[in-house]
Amino acid sequence: MVDVSHKPVSARTARAQALVRMSPQAAKALREATLPKGDAFVAAQLAGVLAAKQTGTLIPLAHPLPLTHVGVTFAWHDDESLRIEATASTNAQTGVEMEAMVAAAIAALTIYDMTKAVDKGITIERVQLLSKTGGKSDLREPDGAPADDVV
Repeated sequence: MVDVSHKPVSARTARAQALVRMSPQAAKALREATLPKGDAFVAAQLAGVLAAKQTGTLIPLAHPLPLTHVGVTFAWHDDESLRIEATASTNAQTGVEMEAMVAAAIAALTIYDMTKAVDKGITIERVQLLSKTGGKSDLREPDGAPADDVV
């Protein structure tokens, strides 16, 4: 692991996203909560939060961090694309980018798992960091991002 002992503790946040594309039938079943495995949004939200808490054990050289917040939200990007956004916060010597990205990715995989009975062609795309604050550099999301309907 990288030695961060010389860095000051600071408030750090990160936002990440994943995009899940699916058939109209899968999107309808997801929206109406009629999937065979139940409410995919609740399961995916919990999976994302739990995954963020395990990042230090999942990513070999990631530091285990005392997370102060993890959030996972869903918004329809279009009729067949679900946008998952994850946020993570801590007060630590290193950032929470990996925690936010792991949360988004695992939430997306959970949506896939719960909708695969309806659609075998689901794809997970654009797992990416949107923004981060704290530490010596910030990354801000570019202006003009489309507003999505939050689920």
